[in-house]
Amino acid sequence: MGSMDTEFWHITGRGVDKRDVVMDDEDRVRFIHDLYVFNDTNPTPNFILPGRHEAIRERECLVDIHAFCLMKNHYHLLLTELVEGGISLFMKKLNMGYTKYFNEKYERSGSLWQGKHRKVRIERTGHFLYIPFYIHLNPLDYIMPEWREGRVSDVQKALDHLAAYRWSSYLDHSGAHNFPSVVEREFLANTLGSREAQEQTIRDIISTADIASESMHLEYPEN
Repeated sequence: MGSMDTEFWHITGRGVDKRDVVMDDEDRVRFIHDLYVFNDTNPTPNFILPGRHEAIRERECLVDIHAFCLMKNHYHLLLTELVEGGISLFMKKLNMGYTKYFNEKYERSGSLWQGKHRKVRIERTGHFLYIPFYIHLNPLDYIMPEWREGRVSDVQKALDHLAAYRWSSYLDHSGAHNFPSVVEREFLANTLGSREAQEQTIRDIISTADIASESMHLEYPEN
């Protein structure tokens, strides 16, 4: 496992009044595109075509994005800072930039997010070991919320659902090239292990009550 001398932060943001912040796949692609574009110390051009970032200018990243998951009304990020104040600047650019896109597309105004993003430092080794799995397992809420209590009986169905869910870093950490330019995969490689090792850990978490209780006990305040 990587050194815990590096400060890891779990960042979450939720739609105002718990409203959906993505309405279709175009919005989902845009949000993940924004994870890439706004992770830069340089000012962001007004118009950037997906896949053309490197040709425009060289980037200097604000943060490493180790894991992420985009849900209908919220998101999870696991970040480390690369420059002083990098997380705050990145989150400001991301939330403001995506809000501008969303409001223009849906002809609305005002805040899209429920207050400021929530930022929790990962301080315990046990927390560090489970937080990537916690982030990646969130999509199971849509089909089998009982995963949080370790009560999933059809584990293969859960694994198939995660493999089909594009809007997280799970696929990239499992060896597939989904959004490889967004995610820094090296640091968590030893922690997560191979695709087979990850699947076994997932099986244990979602089908064993004691392990689920341990891994989900993150002691976060409610949103």
